[in-house]
Amino acid sequence: MTKIAIIVGSTRPARAGTAVARWVHEIALRHGDADYELIDLKEVDLPALDEDLAPMLGRYSQPHTRRWSERISPFDGYVFVTPEYNHGMPAALKNAIDFLYAEWTNKAAAFVSYGSEGGVRAVEQLRQVMAQVRIADVGSSTTLYLAEDFVNYTEFRPRPFQEQSVRTMLAELISWSEALRTLRGRSGTGQATLTSAR
Repeated sequence: MTKIAIIVGSTRPARAGTAVARWVHEIALRHGDADYELIDLKEVDLPALDEDLAPMLGRYSQPHTRRWSERISPFDGYVFVTPEYNHGMPAALKNAIDFLYAEWTNKAAAFVSYGSEGGVRAVEQLRQVMAQVRIADVGSSTTLYLAEDFVNYTEFRPRPFQEQSVRTMLAELISWSEALRTLRGRSGTGQATLTSAR
């Protein structure tokens, strides 16, 4: 069955991302059609990128990179849950993406963003990054606003129609994830070459 990771992109102590990601996960489990797993970057606890060689080579020298590669490789698609900080994505999320390359390639991604203006500029940046690591990002996304989907800007309480937004996004993500499976099989991408750097 198609495997989808829902990645919490913020590592701040008082982040809203965990509540948002759990909500997406609950909807995904009801939606079905795939296996879903939550991945919290705070628990992954990656340092700033510290590999000597470019991730494109797949020659990882650090144990934490190998663990991250093994965690990400099995998935066919990803939902990135991201806030917007200063018109951009969180540094922790960009860093986590930058550690790897082949593990992302020829897979699909979708976005759930939140912020005072819905996190749309963080998603714009993510779409540029996805292009570079050769992830096919789907057009449908879910945009959450602090003034409308949170009580007092803090307690997550999404408007009812947002669930359908997530369902539409997941349906598109699963379709693209499955369509790209043949391409991954032909090119051998999606698995890193876990050899030691010299």
